[in-house]
Amino acid sequence: MKDKLKVIFLGGIGEIGKNMTALEYGDDILVIDGGLAFPTMDMPGIDLVVPDYTYLKDNKDKIRGFVITHGHEDHIGGLPFILHDVPTMVYATKLTLALIEHKLSEHDIQDVSLIPVQYGDMMKIGCFKVEFIKVNHSITGAVSLAIDTPEGLVFHTGDYKIDFTPIDNVRMDLGQFARVGNKGVLLMLGESTNVEREGYSMSERTVGEALDKIFAQNLTRRIIISTFASNVHRVQQIMDLASKYNRRVALSGRSMENITEMAVKIGELKLPSPLVNIGKIKEIPDERLVIICTGSQGEPMSALTRMANDNSKIKIGENDTIILSASPIPGNEKPVYNVINNLYRKGARVIYHALSEVHVSGHACREELKTMFSLIKPKYFIPVHGEYRHLKQHAELAQSLGMSEANILVPELGDIVEVSKKGLVVRDKAPAGQLLVDGENIGDKTEVTLRDRVHLAEDGLMVVVVNISMDAKELSSEPDLICRGFTLDEGMEEEIKKIIESVMKKVGKQLDEREEIKSAVRKAVKKYVFKIMRRAPLIMPVVIIH
Repeated sequence: MKDKLKVIFLGGIGEIGKNMTALEYGDDILVIDGGLAFPTMDMPGIDLVVPDYTYLKDNKDKIRGFVITHGHEDHIGGLPFILHDVPTMVYATKLTLALIEHKLSEHDIQDVSLIPVQYGDMMKIGCFKVEFIKVNHSITGAVSLAIDTPEGLVFHTGDYKIDFTPIDNVRMDLGQFARVGNKGVLLMLGESTNVEREGYSMSERTVGEALDKIFAQNLTRRIIISTFASNVHRVQQIMDLASKYNRRVALSGRSMENITEMAVKIGELKLPSPLVNIGKIKEIPDERLVIICTGSQGEPMSALTRMANDNSKIKIGENDTIILSASPIPGNEKPVYNVINNLYRKGARVIYHALSEVHVSGHACREELKTMFSLIKPKYFIPVHGEYRHLKQHAELAQSLGMSEANILVPELGDIVEVSKKGLVVRDKAPAGQLLVDGENIGDKTEVTLRDRVHLAEDGLMVVVVNISMDAKELSSEPDLICRGFTLDEGMEEEIKKIIESVMKKVGKQLDEREEIKSAVRKAVKKYVFKIMRRAPLIMPVVIIH
C-alpha cells in the first residue's frame, strides 16, 4: 500500500505561540519549529507553556530532525523540553542555532546534533529535501522552507515580511519564491498573524528614523530603550545612533546581554564602541549614555519593570527619556501600561508605540500575504500561526485571489491532514494541546496543581483545626478556623463551630479513622459555607489527637 503524506498540527493553530508542525511520510517525520507560549493570567505560578509532544514521543524512531524557521521564543522555546525526550538533529541558520545551543546548555541537553545551514542550502533529511530561503523578519536568520516530499512540494512561509530596505541590506529574493512557485507547489502553509492589517508592514528602517529624531530632541537627557533582545537589527540601529550622538551603550537584562554577546560572536552585530559595564554607568554623564534593556512586555523580573518598581540599581528620574520600542503582545497590555504609569510617576519622559513610530511589526500584512501567495501559486493552502479568526480570514484572502474553497483547509489543533494530488483530508487526531512548565516540572501533575491554584485564587482557603481528647474521645477545645482569601460573614464562625461539634458527636469516637473524621468535617463545613456565601473554598481539616 502506498505511503501517504501527512501534516500533523501540534501547535500554533488557533493560538498565538508554541508553533510546531510535523510532516510524515512512511517511516520519516520532519518537525518544523518547537516553540512555547507565555502563561496567561489564569495560570498562576506557571512559567511556560509548551506544545503537547506526545505524538513525537510515540513516534520518536521515525523523527529524522527538526528544521527551525527562526529564533523567536514561540518557535524555539519548547525545544529543550521536547529534545530531552526526543533527541535528534536540529537544522537552523547561525543566530537561530546559537540561541538554541544556549537554551540546550542551560537545560543540560547534550544528545542533540546542531546542523548549521545558510540561505539557499538544500538538505536531505530522511525522505525530505529541504531548501532554506531567506526572508525578512524582526530577527536575523529567518527562513521559509521549500520541502520536497515524495508526494510533491510543500512550502512553509515561516514568519516573514517583505522589507525592501532591511538593516542588513540583504533583501528577500522574490525571484527565488517565484522559481519555487514555478516548480509546482502542492501545499502552502502560510503564517496568518497580521492578516487583519491592510496594506504593507513598515520597514525596520522607519524605526531608526523615529529613534534618530528622539535622540536629537533629547540631547541633554539619559536615554533608556527597551526592546526585544532577539531583535538584533533594532539593537544595531540603537548602537549606531548612540555612536552618531557620541553616547556610550550599556546593556541591562540577562537575555539582552546573552543575545548581544552571541550576535557579536557570530558577526550578526557590530559594536561601534566598547560597551559600558552596567555597574559603572554613574561615571557616564546622562547626555553621553544609552541603556538598552529588556522589559518591553512588562515581564515581572525584566530590567525595565524592576526600574519602574524601584527594584533596580538604575534609578529613574526626571532627566530620563524612556522608549518602549515594541508594541504589547495581545494579553500583555495591562502589565505594560502599569510599567509606563510607574515610569511617569518617577518624572521620566516615556515614549511608546501609541505616541511614535518606535516599533514596526515583523509580520506580513494583507498585501504582502497576497504577494507571497501569488508567487508560490499553491494547489492547496492551509493557513497557520494565528488564532482561529486569523486562520479563517487568511483562508478567505486566498479565496479572493482565485483559489477554490475546496482546496483550502482551516485546521484545528491536533489535526492529522492527509495530503495528495487528490485533495486535503483530515484523517485522524493527534494528542495536542498544552503542557505547563512549573520550575522543573512539566505535564499532567502541573495541570492538577494549576487547578488547585486557580481554586485557591478564586475561592480561598479555610484550615479547620480540631483537637480531640484520646481519653474522652471528644473535642478538648473549640475548633480553630483560619481563613485566607476571604472573610466569614458575621455569626458564621460560631455556627461552623457548632456544626463541627455536631459532626464530632457522630464520628468522634472513631479515633482510628482519622481520615473519616477529616472527610466528615470537610463535607459539613463546605456545604454550610456554600449555602451561606455561595463560594467553595478549599477546606483543610487538621485533626490533632492527644
